[in-house]
Amino acid sequence: MKDFKDLVVWQKAHALTLAIYKLTLRFPKHEMYGLTSQLRRAAASIPANIAEGCGRRSDREFKRFLQIARGSASELEYHLLLARDLLFLPAPDHRTAQAAIAEVHKMLTALVKTLTPPAREIELLS
Repeated sequence: MKDFKDLVVWQKAHALTLAIYKLTLRFPKHEMYGLTSQLRRAAASIPANIAEGCGRRSDREFKRFLQIARGSASELEYHLLLARDLLFLPAPDHRTAQAAIAEVHKMLTALVKTLTPPAREIELLS
């Protein structure tokens, strides 16, 4: 497997994580161990799982970690929606972050598909 830092999806997920850290700096201090922490952990989980999957021995294991990263992207999407609805995050910032999450999610889905054998191969393996 190649170096995770060479994967465009990892680069975009890392940039998203940095953006989330910056956005949450403006959140109320009483949310430091609540929503701020949840957002940061969900965001960081995406590139961390991509990196960990790259370090595994098989495409099957890599795929599993990419699927975990997709789940973290969905979790991040919800927490950002909550932050917006609680008025911690302005709507324009939410839209920008949401677009970045959608892009990463699509890229992860596409990468997972490249690791899934076509249906005909699955039939032959059965």
